[in-house]
Amino acid sequence: MQTHDAARAPHPGGAPGRRSRTGTRGGPGRKALAILATLALASTLAACGGGDDDESADGKIRLTVATFNEFGYEDLITEYNEMQDEVVVEQKKAGQANEHQDNLYTKLAAGSGLSDIEAIEVDWLAALMQQSDAFVDLSDPEVEGRWLDWKTEAATTDDGKLIGYGTDVGPQALCYRADLFEKAGLPTDREEVAKRFTTWDDYFEAGSEFVEKVPDAVWYDSSGATAQAMINQTQYTFEDEDDNVIAADNPDVKRIFDTVTSYSEQGLSTRLPQWEEDWVSSFQKDAFATMACPGWMLGVIEGNSEGVEGWDVAGVFPGGPGVWGGSYLTVPEQGEHQEEAIALAKWLTAPEQQAKAYTAKATFPSQVEALEDPVVAESKREFFNNAPVGQILVQQAKAIEFIPYKGPKFADIITAFQQAIQRVDEGQESPDEAWESFLADVERLG
Repeated sequence: MQTHDAARAPHPGGAPGRRSRTGTRGGPGRKALAILATLALASTLAACGGGDDDESADGKIRLTVATFNEFGYEDLITEYNEMQDEVVVEQKKAGQANEHQDNLYTKLAAGSGLSDIEAIEVDWLAALMQQSDAFVDLSDPEVEGRWLDWKTEAATTDDGKLIGYGTDVGPQALCYRADLFEKAGLPTDREEVAKRFTTWDDYFEAGSEFVEKVPDAVWYDSSGATAQAMINQTQYTFEDEDDNVIAADNPDVKRIFDTVTSYSEQGLSTRLPQWEEDWVSSFQKDAFATMACPGWMLGVIEGNSEGVEGWDVAGVFPGGPGVWGGSYLTVPEQGEHQEEAIALAKWLTAPEQQAKAYTAKATFPSQVEALEDPVVAESKREFFNNAPVGQILVQQAKAIEFIPYKGPKFADIITAFQQAIQRVDEGQESPDEAWESFLADVERLG
């Protein structure tokens, strides 16, 4: 969802604010992990939570749904309330993912105060799965097969407990400025672009060509974001399947670091971190020509590019398919009205509801049936030169074979990784110095 920030923007994904769809500002972080470490003890001390008021003035059960950025639930909750005689639902919506995350971990540790339904980001899953007893088991034959396999598997414990119902996913495509491509003599038609950029070598080679011909702009929006997109194509990046840290020895990590810092030094990057004010304003300055584009990012681009023409989206991602971000709905054990909360979470994540959320906020569905819904599959976006974004993203989603493994330390390590890249971008360290600093950070993380 979106990751998804400016708002999950239009994701559970992203735009100003969303700082977290994945990685950079995303995951649990050391503070959050420390809070989680106290959760087991706290949960034995606390009884029930579930919010301040569990009943409304008219005697109906009051359910709360805590989300962040944009999940597209406003109209759905109105619709649900109109169908209910005994339940009233209220949405608590945080403007940014990190704000919601802090509240979630604090109240988990306290053992009370959470909403009846809590949205979580995919990057937080690994840490939360270690405390799966804090969440209700949502496995149910009624919902088997509802989601893409890898979406469900990521939220399922080894003993088969499902702690979250999938909302959205972020299949990666390539967004580009066709008008700037034309200035550089690059193909502008999205099908031709898709054929041209199937590998990272092709992508960076074209970038070098682009900056020579269009000196007032660079090739991509952010070094850290480009690195993150490449990491999203690697199954085990910083930790192996047993949660052993492999970041220092994994050749893919060094390859991505060297590639991104090298091309940044050649002038292909804005050298701006995503979600910062300068990055947001760069959309209005024709500052860059391409960017990694998970589904939720479309809304971010459109929101930041008001009045700008030329954006398009191609059904390709250099190096192959990948997924960036996505969210789940959980039901905390501390809630008093778990049965009603499960029913609501099940309804909100049903294919027909997720298709409506997609229409409302471009939260690309993770439900198999929703991907076949004409509302999704045949959708187009006028802002992106009327691109068939539904067809493109469905194609990209179905090509995904795995979701990158993100262990308990993923968030801290990718933060250190992107900070190292940023230090190179800002001239604080050479690439070699930044790599050594990163290795030292990894060693400190243990």
